[in-house]
Amino acid sequence: MSKLIRLAALPLAAALALTGCSTANESADSSESKTTTAKANGTHDIVDADGNTVAVPDDPQRIVATDNTIFRTINDWGVKLVAAPQAIMAPTSPYKTDPSITDIGSHKEPNMEVFVSADPDLVLTGNRYGKRLDEIKQLVPDAAVVNTDIRTGFGGEDAPLADKLRDQTKMLGEALNKQKEADKLIENFNKAIERAQKAYNKDEKVMGLLTTGGDINYAAPHVGRSVGPIFDMVGLTPALEIENASKEHTGDDISVEAIAQSNPDWIIVLDRDASFKSNEPDFTPAADIIANSEALKDVPAVKNGNIYILPGDFYQTEDIQSYTDALNQLAEAMEKAAKK
Repeated sequence: MSKLIRLAALPLAAALALTGCSTANESADSSESKTTTAKANGTHDIVDADGNTVAVPDDPQRIVATDNTIFRTINDWGVKLVAAPQAIMAPTSPYKTDPSITDIGSHKEPNMEVFVSADPDLVLTGNRYGKRLDEIKQLVPDAAVVNTDIRTGFGGEDAPLADKLRDQTKMLGEALNKQKEADKLIENFNKAIERAQKAYNKDEKVMGLLTTGGDINYAAPHVGRSVGPIFDMVGLTPALEIENASKEHTGDDISVEAIAQSNPDWIIVLDRDASFKSNEPDFTPAADIIANSEALKDVPAVKNGNIYILPGDFYQTEDIQSYTDALNQLAEAMEKAAKK
């Protein structure tokens, strides 16, 4: 190398060294700033769905949420998200079309790198992402990761859903400093249960159904997807009970003849396809499926129009507001039927 080239390289090397030092210092300053901010904001302890104590930020700045059952609640509370699985959100959620939110994708094929790039200080996760809890904790070790799962948490799978919804709402209120708002949601939920209980005639038998792909399936009391817990909340008398009933999202295979023989006075239905297939040409609403069933035409519930179909987005929400609305709507239908 010539002397001129060596002399020219010296300032460049010095500049690179200074740049490296500057970058390292900026990174360190950024990290230190973030730590200082976190310390300034402070933390407070909550108990999550698993019963674990988690220190959450008093004023979280970067929140990731993955649990369908909490989206409406935290949106109503004005919570901004940096990332969430928009692909599996109900069309009614404002988060679904929010361009400022990075989409994590479906729980079946999620982009887990988003958890890292989002750089959250708080993660609220559960439901369809429940099985990825440990993986998420490993990806964001500096964040407070809170399990919000009402399926397996808050007392376990066999605990009454009504209690789980109350506990989840209370926990969210504590985590996000929205205790008063949480108390109001719980109060409305309790009132809806009481109204439905009062409106229901215990001499009337009720059948829970789930429609999907044009088929009518059985949604068992207690355990049947979405519909089953309403039996417990209201104290409904089942028209039919089968052994080893499924908790699956498609319900249990059952013949329409068996439904007809149980002679229900009321039918409560979850239209699973309504939440994501309503705009497709082959979609048939639950009301039409039941109305077009020759075997069910003489069933009291069908003859008297005592069929309550859960809201179209229910399968993708299943939150405390959804159950509150459903219980009030069911109560209203029963109140009107009683006046006929």
